[in-house]
Parts: sequence; structure tokens; C-alpha cells
Amino acid sequence: MRRYGKNPDEDDIRVRPNRKGNRPRTHIRPKHEDASEGMILTVDRGRLTVLVDDRIVMAMKARELGRKAAVVGDRVAVVGDLSGKKDTLARVVRIEERASVLRRTADDDDPYERVVVANADQLAIVTALADPEPRPRLIDRCVVAAYDGGLEPILVLTKSDLAPADKILETYAALDIPYVVTSREEFTDGAELAQVHELLDGHVTAFVGHSGVGKTTLVNALVPPERRRTTGHVNAVTGRGRHTTTSALALPLADVGGWVIDTPGVRSFGLHHVDPSRVILAFPDLEPGTVDCPRGCSHDEKDCALDAWVAAGHADPQRLYSLRRLLATRERREGD
Repeated sequence: MRRYGKNPDEDDIRVRPNRKGNRPRTHIRPKHEDASEGMILTVDRGRLTVLVDDRIVMAMKARELGRKAAVVGDRVAVVGDLSGKKDTLARVVRIEERASVLRRTADDDDPYERVVVANADQLAIVTALADPEPRPRLIDRCVVAAYDGGLEPILVLTKSDLAPADKILETYAALDIPYVVTSREEFTDGAELAQVHELLDGHVTAFVGHSGVGKTTLVNALVPPERRRTTGHVNAVTGRGRHTTTSALALPLADVGGWVIDTPGVRSFGLHHVDPSRVILAFPDLEPGTVDCPRGCSHDEKDCALDAWVAAGHADPQRLYSLRRLLATRERREGD
């Protein structure tokens, strides 16, 4: 008796009569070559809001995508009703290859990684200088996640009217990360806003920070008035902000080209998924010095060749210190 494999798509296969009258299942999936291109703006309980040309289209994920999740920033192929009219629903049939991915885990012991944003080229790390107090370890972790995911980090320091920015800027000076400092009183005068626009113009920038730092307030100042989101306040007892942003959302910048992606406030940023060997790639002045490192070098041990590389004058000692501090963040908790 001839036995057939899992592929019933050959012409000579006999298919038993089907009492339901439907067609036999096939493993060949349609290519959807006529699908339109779109960008996912937000995801809410399985429903995807997709920008197709200049229309906002509601869609659902096609079954053939399986368990592959679509996230904000994904470039996708969409079929079906693309009119954007009320009560219409399209279908996302393909997720294109991602140029970058921002990922995190709940903590360093959690192997389950969460993709936060796709295809952003910048990560704006928003930190208040006071109320709530800055958390340098969380900043370090976001910087590592940015380097690992192919994004360029930016420091956005808020509430400079409450505390000076000198100490934080000195800590990250060796990393040569672009930064902007804003205050609550002067942000509305346009000068500080123009500085932020200059950093974001022409880019897709994901905003990340813990609750209460002014992240969503900043985003609201950057986007058209009709796209603004609800903001909250800092609890006077705990010193923590209240989560008002519950899902990531991509928004167009007002008056300039580019997008900002507002993400929910985080209280932890696990790096279980990060391969420490990738972090060195963000240090092009140090990376050539690793050629003589022992196999599997952590770059923070006695035989590490980077010490000799720096001693020979090939790189600033502060750059090596910054690299080792970032690598060490994977072994620490954010509150340490």
C-alpha cells in the first residue's frame, strides 16, 4: 500500500470524498504578491492598526503566520479591505525582515524575550534628573539593549529645573551619546523643543523610560495635537509614576519627517537575551584590540588584551571603563 507524506499537493494523490464538501487542506500557502505595504502603528488585543499609504486600516494577523508576533514598527504586507472605513478588517499576511529589534526580558533570569519595537533606528532613553530620581543602571541596560538591537541610543534628560544634569552627562561622556536636556518651565518656549526635533528629524525613534519621567509629555509636544496621549503624575509617597501609556504607539512627528514610538513605562529591563560579545561592536575604537583576547574573554579579566590596547594609546581609558560598566549591568539588578 502506498503511503504519502505530509504534502498532499502532488497531482496523483487520491483524496477521499469529503462529506462536508470543502477542499482538502494544503501545505502550500499563497504568496500574496499583490499585497499592499504597511507599517504597524499599534497592537491591541490581537487587532493591528496599520498605516497603508495615507490610510489607517484595522487588520488581524493571518493564520499562516503562526505564532510569529507582529509589533509596532513592523513593515507588513496587507490584503483585504484597505479602505480604512469603519467596521472593515484587513489581513496581515507577511511580516517583512526587520532592520532592527528592541528586545527586553522581565529580568535577567527570564529566558522569554519580548520584542518591544521593530525597525526603529534610534532609542531615546528618557530620564528625569529628579522626581523621580535618575537610575543610571537602568540607563546602562537600555544602552546595552540599543547596541544589541542595532539602534543608536540618545539621552533625553528632563526636569533640569529640579536638578543639574552635569553628573549624568559626565557618566556617559565617554560613550559619545547624543543628548538633550529639557526643563518643565522652558520646554514650551520652542527652543528646547527645536533641539529634540533636530535629533529626531528623519528617524524612527523609540522612547523608553520608567514611569513619571515625562516621556509621554515630551512625545505629546512633538506630535500633532490630535494624536496626543493621556499623561499621569508621580506619586509623592513612592516617588514612582503611574502607568498611563499601556501599549506602544507610533506617531508622526509634527512639521518634520520622522516617527516617534511611545512605549509603556518600565520598572525593569532584563538583558537575558543579550550576547555580551555583541556589545563590543558599539565600541569601534576598542573592538580591534580584542583580536589578542583569550577565547571567550569577558573583557573584564586578567588576560584581557584590551588593557594593553588602551595602554598603547589606541583608545581612551574611559572608553574601556564604560564598556566594562555596560557589560557588568547584565549581572546587576536595575535598583542596585
